[in-house]
Amino acid sequence: MGASAATIDQADDWRPAVNPWIIALAVTLATFMEVLDTSIANVSLPHIAGSLSAGQDESTWVLTSYLVSNAIVLPLSGWLSSIVGRKNFYMGCVALFTISSFLCGLAPNLAILILCRVLQGIGGGGLQPSEQAILADTFPPAKRGMAFAIYGVAVVTAPAIGPTLGGWITDNFSWRWIFFINIPVGIISLLLTSRLIQDPPYFRRRKVGETHIDYIGLSFVALGLGTLQIVLDKGQRDDWFESQFITILTMIAVAALLFVIFWEWKQKDPIIDLHLFRERTFAISNLLMFMLGFALLGSTLLLPLFMQTMLGYTAQQSGLALMPGGFMIMALLPLVGFLLSRYTPRWLLIFGLVVLSASLFHMTTFNLEIDFRTTVVARMLQAVGMAFLFVPINTAAYAFLPRDKNNAASGLMNLARNMGGSVGISVVTTMLDRRAQVHLTNLSSHLSASSSELQSRLKGLALMLQSHGGPPGSPGAYAILQGTVQKQAAMLSYIDCFWFLGVAILCMIPAVFLMKRSKPGGGMAVH
Repeated sequence: MGASAATIDQADDWRPAVNPWIIALAVTLATFMEVLDTSIANVSLPHIAGSLSAGQDESTWVLTSYLVSNAIVLPLSGWLSSIVGRKNFYMGCVALFTISSFLCGLAPNLAILILCRVLQGIGGGGLQPSEQAILADTFPPAKRGMAFAIYGVAVVTAPAIGPTLGGWITDNFSWRWIFFINIPVGIISLLLTSRLIQDPPYFRRRKVGETHIDYIGLSFVALGLGTLQIVLDKGQRDDWFESQFITILTMIAVAALLFVIFWEWKQKDPIIDLHLFRERTFAISNLLMFMLGFALLGSTLLLPLFMQTMLGYTAQQSGLALMPGGFMIMALLPLVGFLLSRYTPRWLLIFGLVVLSASLFHMTTFNLEIDFRTTVVARMLQAVGMAFLFVPINTAAYAFLPRDKNNAASGLMNLARNMGGSVGISVVTTMLDRRAQVHLTNLSSHLSASSSELQSRLKGLALMLQSHGGPPGSPGAYAILQGTVQKQAAMLSYIDCFWFLGVAILCMIPAVFLMKRSKPGGGMAVH
């Protein structure tokens, strides 16, 4: 008990040698660029495919390879940090991310680009968990809310501006510059990290002789998460289980991850510390973070796609419609951090879930006649909900964990958000396609050849086409009518997706009441 008390006192008394806010800004730089890279290449794929003489389907591995390596490293970051030291691990990740970004920009063919993207994903995967652990240790519990607010600005806004920035860079320069822009940021981050960051005294780095590497657990974690990420990324494109490739990978992923749970739970020195999920507040925080990623990336995919395919916006216009939402998050996150010092995370979480759900239900009122302002306001309302979720979830997650578990906890939290985003994108793309087919069938069933209203409509369309120099007859009129029906079916499928996301978020409210009560500032209510 005496040693334990001394350790707790040491943890509470330690403070970094420099201002913690400078540390927060320093570590957020590289993380912002890493999160940006998960989405910045999306709009550049046609340019990459054309430049490297690759097919469109082959070029999607530029995205998939990054996501796969990123997902594998995320839960391993805590274990790797304990071996090489957290500062060394973080700097190594920044260096690898920066060097591989440079190599991506120089890639002469698709195979080299995919290999460099794998290396970039490995480096990037360790940045987010390390930054969260650094912030959790640098700031006392009462100020963690404000610290996570700075982190939240990077993580929540980067996916939204990534496609717009990537499109602008590609149109005005070259797709290679979406990778080259990481280089100066990475160099600055390395210099700041080397001078400002230090491992706390209670962070115990393992000695070489006592380091036991669980090769079996490491192999199955990589196999399970890697195949799962490929399934989520490629599933809809390959028509899910109609594809033998997707079916086989799914069985491998399920079997490998079930083995990981069984194996890692019994290990004395696990690669992934699953015992953290015994703490119910941490477990529920992971569930909420998964759903936040689900709604964030799911809606971030839906809104630009809706504006471009249904409203006829350009990529730049759709990006501008999302931008005020990003500014709203940036403005609100510091406020949320301040409120956490006054109120427990539970009430902020409930408010955030209600507002986020309400914003998604509001999007079900969209139609093909809405203006630019309507989409901007809807996204800003959604941003309010997200701002009131990200910081309280992170604050609550660490409230009842020992500080020496911060590294392992941050890896699992970031994995939950990333996998939630991947699942969200897979679900909404599949649902969008399948529901459009259902609505098209339903709408077409009402178009009877014997309907006088239909015949009158076709006659009017034919006359309109003739008046504009079109050919006589009704083939053109039928084509216009078919296009209208297809567009209405697609519109209804977007409404279904928004409704589904809204219900999914609303169902998370009861889970908040299962979390332990904590003091304002994220500290424990009981000791």
